[in-house]
Amino acid sequence: MESVNLDEINPEEEALFRIFSEKAVGTNINPQTLLATDYLNHFNEIVMMLEMIPDMPDCLEDAQAWSPKSYQDHFRDSQFRDKELAVEAYDHVPLRFRQPFEDVIGQMNAVITLAVDKIAGLIAGGGGQDGELREVCSESSRALQKMMDVASAIIHGSESRFDQSEIDGLLSR
Repeated sequence: MESVNLDEINPEEEALFRIFSEKAVGTNINPQTLLATDYLNHFNEIVMMLEMIPDMPDCLEDAQAWSPKSYQDHFRDSQFRDKELAVEAYDHVPLRFRQPFEDVIGQMNAVITLAVDKIAGLIAGGGGQDGELREVCSESSRALQKMMDVASAIIHGSESRFDQSEIDGLLSR
């Protein structure tokens, strides 16, 4: 197992992290970060819906019905083999991973809300003339995929983040 810098946590928190890290070995939960990529499946669903809307505008209803779900709620509701461990371990994710992870998830939720609202407006206004609907759906999907790549990198131990200008660029589309 790779070493993780635990300088920022107190000895009691470090002991709990190490316990959960050992429990995560051999599971789909990263022992270094205590995070699992399965959570990103929640976002894959909305990305697929956004990609289908230009050809099947009635998928907008499904996209509008999608709602953000916390990491722990996702696992509580899932069939993930190690879901109890994923839920319990999340409280012990080192802050150096947890904060950027939660930041990117919040940014993804914001992009989804903006995209769905914009798409709904285009459809209500006549379906998005001149390929505008397709372009908005495509740009939104690409932005979310980039953000999921960042979230996945964090899950795998990277301390990646978007800087504010990157976030602003994604949200202004």
